[in-house]
Amino acid sequence: MTAITLTGLGKRFGGSVAVEAVDLAVPAGTFVVILGPSGCGKSTLLRLIAGLEEATAGRIMLGDRVVNEVAPGARGCAMVFQNYALYPHMTVAENIGYALKVSGVPRAQRSARVAEVAGMLGLGALLDRRPAQLSGGQRQRVAMGRAMVRAPRVFLFDEPLSNLDAQLRVQMRLEIRRLHRDLGTTSVFVTHDQLEAMTMADMLVVMQSGRIEQVGTPQEVYHRPATRFVAGFIGTPAMNFLPARIDAAGRAIVATGPGDGWCPCADAVWDLPEGTAVEIGARPASVEIARAADEPRFTPDLVEDVGSERHLHARATTAGATLDITLARPAGAPLPSGPFAIRIPPEAAHVFEAGTGCRATPRNRIAGEAA
Repeated sequence: MTAITLTGLGKRFGGSVAVEAVDLAVPAGTFVVILGPSGCGKSTLLRLIAGLEEATAGRIMLGDRVVNEVAPGARGCAMVFQNYALYPHMTVAENIGYALKVSGVPRAQRSARVAEVAGMLGLGALLDRRPAQLSGGQRQRVAMGRAMVRAPRVFLFDEPLSNLDAQLRVQMRLEIRRLHRDLGTTSVFVTHDQLEAMTMADMLVVMQSGRIEQVGTPQEVYHRPATRFVAGFIGTPAMNFLPARIDAAGRAIVATGPGDGWCPCADAVWDLPEGTAVEIGARPASVEIARAADEPRFTPDLVEDVGSERHLHARATTAGATLDITLARPAGAPLPSGPFAIRIPPEAAHVFEAGTGCRATPRNRIAGEAA
């Protein structure tokens, strides 16, 4: 198994920055998922590791070896692409074994290895077929088999499930994770799909604008997002955000009128100077219904029923601004039918500085109150 270490890694295309100052350490045997929107640099980062792009700054290490100047074919990486990239005139067996053939592996040894890999992927009965005779899921398995047959040091997956329908995506997610469990090869998987990222990753890397926003386990990234971007990008439905300012006690106050304010998470305080502009964040499942009459009243707008739960979208107008909120409740749980107030439990509240987008450090209770 091989560790991956990226230090100050950067890539520019002319005057455009694709990857900037990336530092990342992937332990050997880890399944790491790089997640981000289109154009964030995640595929470029993968291609830098593979050697398909030349870094303009920084260092790439595979194990204890610096590979910046090493040719792609000598790095020991195997890549699975979004478009499969199969040879249409070759059979499944020929596609899987092509790299071994080019490397001069004897026919008998090559056939044995192809049969072994095909058996692992459930392709044993399809070895004589050509790509045009295969389904999308079968083609993706062939592409994976072509990567596996070389017994690489590192697997690189560039959005390999994007062309599959929803059911096949779920099936292939499970198969890729089972293969990683059985093979233990260090793997880097790029996707823009947060469900894929959350369900597959040992280590999750969230990127935006060529930079890493946060690295952690899926649970760490979900429950303790480091930035406002991560908080809004991870989670369905998306996190709620309310504009606020920090008062003298460290509480986050939402303006309701000239000189007036509302504190949706009254038992939570943050280590920020008074007057700091922030956004309060809360997951839809964590927002509670309150009874206080002096708080803004939200009016139900739309309800989305997704089977296992329902999402209530509501809206309030205060201090000349519109506040939107989403509640998530299990199917069958009651939802308010008329105007309602909300509160956010202190353990579920997040505060992000408006200027930097960084998550503020919370304290448990207001200074002077009983613990």
